[in-house]
Amino acid sequence: MTEPTDELSAAPIDVLRSRTSEKWREYPDDVIPMFVAESDFPLAEPIARALHAAIEAGDTGYVASRTGLPDAFAGFARRHWGWDLADATVQTTADVSMGIVEILRRIDVGTGLVITPPVYPPFYMLADEAGATVVDVPLLETGALDLEGIERAFRAGSRALLLCNPHNPLGYPHDAGSLAELADLADRFDATIVSDEIHAPLTHSDARFVPWLSVSDAARRTGFALHAASKAWNIAGLKCALMIAASPRTTAVLRSLPVEVAWRTGQFGVIASIAAYTEGDAWLARAVRTIERNRHTLVRRLGTELPDVVVSEPRAGYLAWVDVSSLGLGEEPADVILRRARVALRTGSDFGPGGAGRVRVNIACDPALLEEAIDRIVVVADEVRDADRSRATS
Repeated sequence: MTEPTDELSAAPIDVLRSRTSEKWREYPDDVIPMFVAESDFPLAEPIARALHAAIEAGDTGYVASRTGLPDAFAGFARRHWGWDLADATVQTTADVSMGIVEILRRIDVGTGLVITPPVYPPFYMLADEAGATVVDVPLLETGALDLEGIERAFRAGSRALLLCNPHNPLGYPHDAGSLAELADLADRFDATIVSDEIHAPLTHSDARFVPWLSVSDAARRTGFALHAASKAWNIAGLKCALMIAASPRTTAVLRSLPVEVAWRTGQFGVIASIAAYTEGDAWLARAVRTIERNRHTLVRRLGTELPDVVVSEPRAGYLAWVDVSSLGLGEEPADVILRRARVALRTGSDFGPGGAGRVRVNIACDPALLEEAIDRIVVVADEVRDADRSRATS
């Protein structure tokens, strides 16, 4: 089937199989890998062009203390989200996770760091690396923040919250109203919000991303935002992220970081990120259209063929959260799906409370590959259902 011209085709399967990144090296070639957050799209041409030019010029030294990246990101944020960074402080580091840890090490988390599961599994490891105790305040069934639960945690002594916006694994961009209420809570309790916004450029056409530092004066007083081009343009291996502050207190924290935090930024990461933010809009729009197509396919097919399965339909990013507990695949359904369907998904239990019986599915792939993965999973589900019926009647 020919891809519509307004969508982005995935790289050919032989090219994907030749990649040496985690997604295409973890499992044998008979497995469809949909477990880790890498996309299957070809590298955006402006990024490839910028990297080739750097190689030809031998521009492979240390990252400079001043680059064009803050201005490039500011332009992107203004175009896409109406976010003015004129008064913000922007500093680079190797990746969002490193930025989170370095910030957490320098703020007061009180009796614990609030995390809102089910959530990106490394949040728990980052808290441990920073020496913080985790306080779980699960999301509401709707995917929204439990503001009453967060207030209770703040009253009990927690003084920081690690926000995932848009939320991974639900693909949920938190709305302006709930973010403003969270900012007021943080302001009242002298708490700090650290907002991981790495999936923001991948917000879908039927949703709106609200940057934390654009919400209110209270949000700017209380928080940090972390961004990267790594997920949207699939350049995580180049190592570059942005830490952003917009108040005297939070800016002082960024300026207190050791110089090595910025020096760990990858030179190629800076070069690629500038190209992404300044010339990558058209490529990104096509990628999002393909992801939206796959999102609709996943919801339609599972709703028709496995109606007891519940998909938390994402509105940002390319990760879908799916409740397969009704299929009778046991406590770790991802293990059964891998073994029997040869489709690798991320197991839900990794995401903390609320993850049992769930799987996370990466849909940033060729539509035909997604269809094949669904075909395989449906076959396994039917086999399990038939076996259960046979046992019940024997």
